[in-house]
Amino acid sequence: MKVLLFNGSPHKNGAVSRALSEVESVLNSKGIETMRLEIGKTAVRGCNDCGKCRGKNRCVYDDIANDVIAAMETCDGMVIGAPVYYAGINGSVKSVLDRVFFAGGYTFKYKVGAAVVNARRAGTTTAYEEINKYFGISGMIIAPSCYWNMTHGNSAEEAEQDIEGMGIMRVIGNSMAWLLKVLEDGKNKYGIPKKVPVDKFNFIH
Repeated sequence: MKVLLFNGSPHKNGAVSRALSEVESVLNSKGIETMRLEIGKTAVRGCNDCGKCRGKNRCVYDDIANDVIAAMETCDGMVIGAPVYYAGINGSVKSVLDRVFFAGGYTFKYKVGAAVVNARRAGTTTAYEEINKYFGISGMIIAPSCYWNMTHGNSAEEAEQDIEGMGIMRVIGNSMAWLLKVLEDGKNKYGIPKKVPVDKFNFIH
């Protein structure tokens, strides 16, 4: 089993990375393989609803969005880490996630997801909720924790001093490892649920 750790911060060794490392250490201790993708400081374009990704499982703009989709084809879960900008996830993360989950489609279904957010002080709960909506609409199973998945600090060193936050990260890792193993047993015994068609409907006023 393998989990993708996606660092959406432009700071490779910043607070978000430190939080992800705490999750990663627990996953590794439970025998779960991990891999990382870094968003870095590269400009990322948003989705322009061109529709050319349909049926291709790839975005036509070939950048880190396609790297995430490709990684998730071999991973059983993902942890999305993001810094908080103006009480929400940073723009680069939103641009990537919009394209990843729209183009990736069924790639994420019945896999495990967890959000990790970091702020100097405030805005974490809205950013946390924002990421979870991608999981929910894609049929992913959200790993439980003991509190909102957040750390506080303006640097890796400050985030590490958030004792409760680091504890929450370890709970995420522990819960995700357990859930991945439970799901593997369940899939082997019951398989994957068949896709249920749902007709789209738009209200016209």
